Amino acid sequence: MDWRTFAYDIANSAVAVLLVGALLFAVSGVWPPMVAIESPSMTPQMQTGDLVFVMEETRFPGEGAHEGTGVVTARAGETTDADHRKFQRQGDVIVYEPHGDGETTPIIHRAMFWVNESENWYEKADKQAVGRYDACGGTPGEALPNCPAPHGGFVTKGDANARYDQVDDLSGPVKPAWVVGTAEVRVPLLGCIRLRSERCLANAGVSGPGATGFGTDGLGPTASGLTVAVNGTGV
Repeated sequence: MDWRTFAYDIANSAVAVLLVGALLFAVSGVWPPMVAIESPSMTPQMQTGDLVFVMEETRFPGEGAHEGTGVVTARAGETTDADHRKFQRQGDVIVYEPHGDGETTPIIHRAMFWVNESENWYEKADKQAVGRYDACGGTPGEALPNCPAPHGGFVTKGDANARYDQVDDLSGPVKPAWVVGTAEVRVPLLGCIRLRSERCLANAGVSGPGATGFGTDGLGPTASGLTVAVNGTGV
């Protein structure tokens, strides 16, 4: 193979990659349109190393979406005729920027219900998901965090997590402006190419140096929020 043929093949491959990327962006409306799952807080619906296709939430909103957004909460799916199931459960799974900080790693969790500004949302919460708290407001450290709601937004939770994100203060109620998109489709383990982690090898059943069984115990603090990464780094 001479250098001209080699250069031609490289150019064709690059063009193909660009076309695929452009097509995915045109469909999803967000960039990057694919994210790799780094932690296990959405198991068993999503596993570490899965690659997930994300779409702008307002493109194809489901029936029962909260007014002004394209997000259908789990509560709306349970209490209306919407029956909006995503990844085996009611409600959209959203990718969002915690506290609206675009510099931190986004979290991908399920939208559970909407709260209005200053709302006491303790009564509408699943009591098992608020941990040790039994009231809204009161002495800091003893009352339910983010209650009353400092602003309107979605209360979110990882399917495998015991508590709401807002209880663990991973984020305040998620404002619509903080939502990057909704998770639509997952490709098992393909994200391992980006993550290159031993946990990915363990999930795939491949032994590697220091690889351990998959679980939720003993993980660092960032694992409490299911994070996404692109090109091996958090975005």
